[in-house]
Amino acid sequence: MRFIEVFEFWPFLDTVVSLTAAFIFGTAVGAERQYRQRTAGLRTNVLVAVGAAAFVDLSMAITGPTEAVRVISYVVSGVGFLGAGAIMREGMNVRGLNTAATLWCAAAIGACAGADMIAHAALVTLFVIAGNTLLRPLVNTINRIPLNEEASEATYEVTVTVRDNDLPRLRPLVADMLEKAHYPAGDLDVVDRGENLAEIVATLVNTAVNAAEMDAVARRIDSLPGVIHASWSISTKD
Repeated sequence: MRFIEVFEFWPFLDTVVSLTAAFIFGTAVGAERQYRQRTAGLRTNVLVAVGAAAFVDLSMAITGPTEAVRVISYVVSGVGFLGAGAIMREGMNVRGLNTAATLWCAAAIGACAGADMIAHAALVTLFVIAGNTLLRPLVNTINRIPLNEEASEATYEVTVTVRDNDLPRLRPLVADMLEKAHYPAGDLDVVDRGENLAEIVATLVNTAVNAAEMDAVARRIDSLPGVIHASWSISTKD
């Protein structure tokens, strides 16, 4: 049997350590994504990390470190195509960029583990989790800072998630509440989210808003019967 001829215990044990490390670190990254209910959650990040580790470890065992670099480049490009599938463009908004970037980082973690650089894989894992958690409050704070109208152009949107059967009732109600709050909507679009869910996306006429007032408006809309979630955001054009 070919297996008996090529099997060596210590190299096999090295593979076990590499794949186990990739599995653990991928789980750490994926658990945070799963908690946030992202498209690529726990299993996807683990599979990307373990798959990348397996390819790199296999190339290390067969051809050595030199050719392993070539395999790593293929892993990077391959995961890039996978991440592209998580990116969706909806009008002016692009969703899934952070999910795609996290998958890319999961592949980097797996590549480090497959190359027996376990400490490096742990360090990348730490930075990825920190980027997805510790920076979130800072991002929210920056997004809520009112922009200088003369310095930039900003588009303010209120997004309301509802169930399909509540949409006819809530759409005019959301528009009326924004009008009464002196933040009228120039456009009121509906985005189908599947699973009987839809999003009412209201693009405000105002070029600048008060963050505290918008927070209060979002809370009032969120308290309406039938509303699953309401939030507001800023997007800019350079």
